[in-house]
Amino acid sequence: MNQQLGNHFVKLIFRLKQSLSRGHRELIIAASIAAFILVLHSIGLLQALELAALDQFFRLRPDEPPEERITIVVIDETYLDKVGSWPIPDIKIAQLLQKLNVHKPRAIGLDIYRNFPVKTGNQELRNAYKSMPNLIGIELLTNDKNKNFSVSPPPGLNQDQVGFNNVVFDLDGKVRRSLLYWYVDDQVHESFAMKLALLYLKSEEITPTKAKINPEYLQLGKAVFTRFEANDGAYVAADDKGYQILTNFPKPKYQSSSGEFYPFTQVSITDVLADQVKENLIKDRIILIGSTAPSVQDFVFIPYSSSLMGTAKTVPGIQLQAYFISELISAALQGRPLLKVWPDLVEYLWIFIWSYLGAITTLRIGHAIISLLSILVSCFVLTLSAYLAFLYGWWIPLIPSVFSFGSSAIWMISHIAHIQQEGKRSKEFLYHVINTISDPIFVKNQQHQWIVLNEAYCQFIGYPNRLLIEKSDYDFFPKHEADVFRQQDELVFQTKQPQEHEEEFTNAAGQTHKIATKRSLHKDAAGNSFLVGVIRDITQRKLKEEHLKRTAAELFRSNNELKLKEDHLRYLADHDPLTGLSNRKFFAEQLYESLHWAQYNNFLVGLLFIDLDGFKQINDTLGHEMGDRLLMTIAGRLSNSLRASDRVSRLGGDEFTVILRGIPNVQIAAKVAEKILSSINKPIVLDGNRIRVSASIGISVYPYNSQDSETLIKQADAAMYRAKRLGKNRYEFA
Repeated sequence: MNQQLGNHFVKLIFRLKQSLSRGHRELIIAASIAAFILVLHSIGLLQALELAALDQFFRLRPDEPPEERITIVVIDETYLDKVGSWPIPDIKIAQLLQKLNVHKPRAIGLDIYRNFPVKTGNQELRNAYKSMPNLIGIELLTNDKNKNFSVSPPPGLNQDQVGFNNVVFDLDGKVRRSLLYWYVDDQVHESFAMKLALLYLKSEEITPTKAKINPEYLQLGKAVFTRFEANDGAYVAADDKGYQILTNFPKPKYQSSSGEFYPFTQVSITDVLADQVKENLIKDRIILIGSTAPSVQDFVFIPYSSSLMGTAKTVPGIQLQAYFISELISAALQGRPLLKVWPDLVEYLWIFIWSYLGAITTLRIGHAIISLLSILVSCFVLTLSAYLAFLYGWWIPLIPSVFSFGSSAIWMISHIAHIQQEGKRSKEFLYHVINTISDPIFVKNQQHQWIVLNEAYCQFIGYPNRLLIEKSDYDFFPKHEADVFRQQDELVFQTKQPQEHEEEFTNAAGQTHKIATKRSLHKDAAGNSFLVGVIRDITQRKLKEEHLKRTAAELFRSNNELKLKEDHLRYLADHDPLTGLSNRKFFAEQLYESLHWAQYNNFLVGLLFIDLDGFKQINDTLGHEMGDRLLMTIAGRLSNSLRASDRVSRLGGDEFTVILRGIPNVQIAAKVAEKILSSINKPIVLDGNRIRVSASIGISVYPYNSQDSETLIKQADAAMYRAKRLGKNRYEFA
C-alpha cells in the first residue's frame, strides 16, 4: 500500500514539474519532496534511523566532569557467590544501611525489590528503615500491558519513602525517556530517581513548582521539564502516559582505583561492609544500592550502548537510575540543557529549507562532479549543525533533512541531465533544419549564448561556426550594437512573444548592415527555452528609403522657396514699394470687398481721400529723397491713427485713401478725419530740417453718397478739392 502511494506521489510530482515554468520548478520540487519525506516521517518509517542518529550524537558528545554527587554501591557477582543467595538476606541490607548512614549521606536509594522478608534480620532491617528518613526504596507499578504484574514496596517503609522504578522502552528496546510521575487510579506516584533528586535538592532549598511558561510543566530550580508528547522529535504515536521527559543522558567519566573508567563513582558492597570506603565518597552524596551481577539480569540499553562497530553493551539498572538522577540535579542546579524539540511547524519549515537548498544548489552549479561534492559538504554542514544544536539541548530533525536535501539534489541532477540530453537533441535537430534556410538564423540559450547557427549566418558575420558557438554578441559586435541585441533578446524571454526589430549589424570586415531580425521563443520536451532569430538584410532597402527621403526633402524645400517668391511677388503687386501701404490696385479690391461686406451686414463705409498740402514745394526744395522719407513718415502716422479694421492706401504721389469699415454713423468719419489732420500737422524733423505739412481730406459715405465704388471715389476726390479751395488743412463731405 505504501509503495503504491509512493509511486502515485512521484508521478504527480513529475506531472507538476513538467507543467511549471523553470522559475518555480525548484520550489515545487523542494516542496513536493519535503512533503513526501514528511509523509514517510509521519508513518514512522524514519523513526529508527533518526533515533540511531541521536544515539551517535550521544556517543560523540564530549566527556563531562565526574559526577561527585552520586556514588553507586554495587552488588557484584563475587559478593553474590559469597552470600550464596539472591535476594541478599535482610540482615546484610540492614548492616549496609547502618554502615552508610554513619557517614551522613544526603539520600540513600535502595534499588532492590524488598517486598518480602529474606531469611534472618527482618526486624533489624525494619529498624534501619525507621531510623533513616533519607532512605528511598522501590516498587514496580502495574502498567497497561502487564496489569497483573507489579512489585509492592518494602514493608516498613512509609509511602513517601518509596518511588517506582518503571522504565519506558522504545520500539528498539532502548531507554531514551525517563518517567517523573505515574498515575495509577488517579493517584500520583513519584519515580525513584525523582524522589532521590528532590531529597538532594531540598538541602539546596529547591522544591518543585509550576513553570511560569506553562503551569502544566514542572520547574526545579533553573530547569523547566517539558513534558514529552507522542510525536516529539522522531517519535510517531509513542506512549506518552505519565509525566515523561526526553533524557539528555550525561556523560561523566570516573576512573576507579583499579584504573577502570565508569560513568559514576562505584564502590563494592564488600568494601562498605569492611569499612574500606573513604568517607568523602559517601558524605553529603546520593548513595545508590543496586546489582551489577549478570545473574540478576537487571540490564538495559541506552544511547551509549550503541556503536557503529561491534555489539551494543547494556548498562545496569542502578546505573540507569544514576543517569536519571544526575540529569535532574544538574539541570536544577547548573541549568544543564534538557533535551527539547522544535514545534512541528518549525520542523516542517527546516525540512523544506534543506529540500529547497538541495534543489537550488544543484541547479545553480549544474556540473555533476561539483554538485556531488556540494551534496557531501552540505550534508556534513547539516549534520554538524544538528550535532551543535544537540550539544545545546535541541534535538532537531537530521535524517528527514538529509533525505529531503539529498532527494532534491539527486532529483535535480537527474533533471539537469535530462535537460542537457534533450538540449543536445534539440540543437542537433535545429542545426539540420535551419541549415536548409538561406536567411541567416541564430539560436541562443537563456544565457544569451549562440548554441546553433546556420551557414548563412556564419557567412553573414564573417566568422566560422566553431568560433561563434557558446559565445555572445559582446564577443564579436561593438558594444552599442550588442546592447541593442541583448535588450531585444531579453524582451522576447520576458514577454514570450515574437518581436521584430530593425538593427545595425557590423560583420568581421567592418561593414555595417541594416537588418530586420524576427525573434521568437521555443521550448523542447525538457522545457529548455531557445530564442530563434531570423535575419533579413535590409541595407539596400534602407538606402533607397534614405534617397527617397532626401528627394522629398529637397522638393519640400523647393516648394517653400517658390511659395515665398510667389508671396513676395503678390506682395509687390498689392503694395506700394515706398511706404508698404496698399497700392491703387489693392485699394480698389479692398473697397469693393468692404462695400459688399457692409451691404450684407447693414453697416456704413467711409472713404477718405487725402492729399498733402505743400508737398510739391518740399519735394522741389529738399529733394526727392527727403520727399520720399516724408511720405514714409506720413504713411506711418496714418496707420497709427486708424483701427485695425480700417485700410490705408497710397494711390500715388502724395495721395492717400482710407477705408473706414463698419462705422455706425458719418460723425465717426469726421472724428477720424480730425485725428488724421492733427497727426499730420505735427512737425517732422528730417536731417535737422523741421518740416510742417497739412492735408486736405474729402469724405464720401456708403450708401449715402453712392453704392458704387467708382462713384464713391470720385465724390471723395471732389470733396478733397473743395477742401483745398476752402483753405486746406480741413475735411469736407461729398
